[in-house]
Formats: sequence, structure tokens, C-alpha cells
Amino acid sequence: MNFIDLQEQFRRYRPEIMAEIEEVLGSAQFIMGPAVGALEGMLAAHTGVRHAIGCASGTDALMLGLMALGVKAGDEIIVPDFTFFATAEIVAFLGATPVFVDISEETFNIDPLAIEKSITRRTRGIIPVSLFGQCAELEKVNAIAAANGLWVMEDAAQSYGALHWGKRSGSLTRIAATSFFPAKPLGCYGEGGAVFTNDDGIAATVRQLLNHGQSERYKHARLGINGRLDTLQAAILKVKLRHFEEEMAAKRRVADAYRAKLAGVVKVPTVLPHNVPVWAQFTARTDRREKVLDHLKSRGIPAAVHYPIPLHRQEAFSCLELPEGAFPVSCMVSQEVFSLPMHPFLTEADVDAVCSSIAEALR
Repeated sequence: MNFIDLQEQFRRYRPEIMAEIEEVLGSAQFIMGPAVGALEGMLAAHTGVRHAIGCASGTDALMLGLMALGVKAGDEIIVPDFTFFATAEIVAFLGATPVFVDISEETFNIDPLAIEKSITRRTRGIIPVSLFGQCAELEKVNAIAAANGLWVMEDAAQSYGALHWGKRSGSLTRIAATSFFPAKPLGCYGEGGAVFTNDDGIAATVRQLLNHGQSERYKHARLGINGRLDTLQAAILKVKLRHFEEEMAAKRRVADAYRAKLAGVVKVPTVLPHNVPVWAQFTARTDRREKVLDHLKSRGIPAAVHYPIPLHRQEAFSCLELPEGAFPVSCMVSQEVFSLPMHPFLTEADVDAVCSSIAEALR
């Protein structure tokens, strides 16, 4: 059993993927080739935005978004304390200060009430993460931001394709960033990402920034980076996007089975009634995590921990000198969460084996 079965996915789509790769190789247009523009059009249509801009990674997507928003030294940006490091890393990398806030115990996403308590005169924006494939409470976050003159950028690295009140992740805030890392809901065969926005000005700025700030060839309007999406990766993503909805439906069936079979055994993820997740991970909780992980390993079942250390406890942020116990929910769940195999090709027997092993471990 695989944690994420990219081998089976490739086997099923191999003829389509190889045809796209051969087209790129035959054209020799490896940088900003036609597949990039074609993918961007597909992504924009699927997400429901005016602009989808491919870039080199999910981290670059976050950085490009913050640069386009004018983030600078001295600014404070509110981020959740429980997520992958890149969300806060890129804020600090640009010289701004990440302001950590606690999360909801039920969804693992940023707590809107905690946001309101953390706004100061230096706050410029909010980066809610739609963690594990379920959208954060973006309507509430947007309302808080509007009342305080702040922007919102969704970190949709794990939630491409998810729905919140019927709208796609990536279309719910002024700007959004996603990742196409191979293990993501829509993943390529290397690094890749995208920025989404309905703002024409932001889109134009991002396109300049990712190509060394060029307004046209050899004319550099601003300082930028080399953040272009590789044409081969775009070609592969075109194929995967054509199969995306079918895969997400299969993952929802797996998640529903997990939730039904593990109810009362461990704390299963809560799905809010107005959300449709894409299940980047299926992450449950127990205060006997090590016992569960050891037993799963003994049965040959892969599992992972996302994430064992809250951001405020990372050594890189020790300079912020945040007090012990400042984020109790984040600290608690980091000691209890564990993620199970999750991909479209899991069988009913696979799910039964995983759930039976967890029940055995806790019996």
C-alpha cells in the first residue's frame, strides 16, 4: 500500500502524458512554451478567476503574491501557527514579520477570532492556509480584513479544487497561491505552482516579477526573480487536470469510508457543511499517536505526521521570543495528528486494513 500512489496514476495516464512530453521535446520550447499558456487557461477556467499564472513552485507563488502586494520590512502579516513552514518563511524572507495565531481544533485552519485579536497598526494582510485540502473560513476572514483595511491571500497549496460556499479555492480572496508539488491534489513531476487573481494589475505585476521583472525582452521594469513554470511540468499538469474531478470524487469516497469506520476510534476530521475538501491528506488525531504509528508500521501501512512542530517553536523563529503556551490548540494538535494513506486508487480492502490496524493498536 502506498501513502500516495503516483506510480498507479502514471500507469493509467501514461499514453496521454508521454504524448504531451513528446510534443514539448519536439518543439524544443522548454521555457515559456505553449503548454504553459494552455495550462494557465485551463486553470483559470476551472478555478473561476480571470488570471492563473504558472510559476516555479508553491513557495515562489507565495513570494510573488507578497511582492505584488508590496510587502516590505516592518509590515506584519498574520499567519496560522499550524501549517507548513513556507507560509511564514516567505513573509520573514521578504523582511516582514509573521504574526502567528491559533487554529480551530475541528478543522486545523486559522481561527478567525484569533485573527481579530492580533491586528495592530502595522498589520498589512492575512494569509489563511486551507490546510489538508479544506478551505479555511475565508468569508469570515475576508470580512475581518475588509473591516480593517487589510488584504487576504489564500495559501491554497493543499486545496486546489476545493469548494467553499460553492466557489473554488483560489478564487475566494484578492490573490491566492497554490503548489503543484507531486504529492499535492494536482501535482506535477517536479516543482511547480500558480498564482490566482481577478485583479488585472496584480496579474501583470506577477508576470513581470516571475521573469526577472521584465516588461518586455531586456527591459526590466522592476526587480524580480526567475520563477517561471517549466514547460514540461505544464504539459504534465494539463493531462492531470483533465482527470482531476474524477480523482477527487474517488478520494472523497475514501475519506467518507475512513470517517465512518474510524468514528469513535480516533478523532476524525470535521468537514464544515459549506465545504467540499479535496483531501490532500486525511489527518486524524489521538493522544496515543506513537502507539498507532508503531502498529501501522508493523503492518506495512505507511503514515505520516503533518506537522509535529508548530511554527512558533521552529528554531528559525526563536528571535520572535514568543511565550510558551501562546497557541494551545496548535501545540495540542501537533502532538496528536497523524495522516493516513490517501489517493484515488485505494480499495475498500485497503481502507478496511488501515482502520482495522488502528482499532487493534488502541484496543
